[in-house]
Amino acid sequence: MGQWLERNIIEPGKLPLLLALTAFVLTFVITRTVTRLIRAGRGPFGNITAGSVHIHHVVPGVILTVVGGFGAVASGERGLGPYLSAVLFGIGAGLVLDEFALILHLDDVYWSEAGRKSVEMVALTAALVVLLLAGFAPFGVNDLSQEELQNRAGALTGLAVNFGFALIALSKGKVRLAVFGVIVPVVALIGSLRLARPGSPWAKRFYRHRHRARAKALLRAYRHDRRWSRPARAIGDWLGGKPDRP
Repeated sequence: MGQWLERNIIEPGKLPLLLALTAFVLTFVITRTVTRLIRAGRGPFGNITAGSVHIHHVVPGVILTVVGGFGAVASGERGLGPYLSAVLFGIGAGLVLDEFALILHLDDVYWSEAGRKSVEMVALTAALVVLLLAGFAPFGVNDLSQEELQNRAGALTGLAVNFGFALIALSKGKVRLAVFGVIVPVVALIGSLRLARPGSPWAKRFYRHRHRARAKALLRAYRHDRRWSRPARAIGDWLGGKPDRP
């Protein structure tokens, strides 16, 4: 483990990225925990207000993201500057993306059904950063053997193909399969091969004159939602909190 960390994280200069990812994930977990305690009326926590204005945590998140980003640009590659900037950037990004749905809808939808988009965006961001840290790309790593180069070239090719499958799944309206397919290749492949959901860009483009395919897609979507909506909602409630009833 120590040798892998040295060759794939420290040597190519990815330690700031690892620190940013760690700060990002921890910030999201802590923020969700605190907001759920506030919502339940437990603990010493409370909403931050300035007069009658509720200060959402996206505000300090934007400030920390800006400070961390400019700090990383200005600090160069020496000293503690890059590492401190990475931590600040990760904390800021975690606060911002935890309220991604608020930015998207320009409305306080944190505890609504639309607020689940924030959790999905955090999961997708963390997955993509993990892929960058996985060591598949040999940039910055010295003295690679021919076998290591071939292995990593093959892994890069596999990642590119899998990302293509994830994009197809996304165009078919299978957002969750596309998100998790970025991490698990088989999931993206399954999502790209199955029928598109009604109303998705793929269905509008390719099912326009295929009445049987449209009818089959409607039936399959109905059965899928009926079977999996309750487990999916339970997982979403566990990760991000139960939304308010409309």
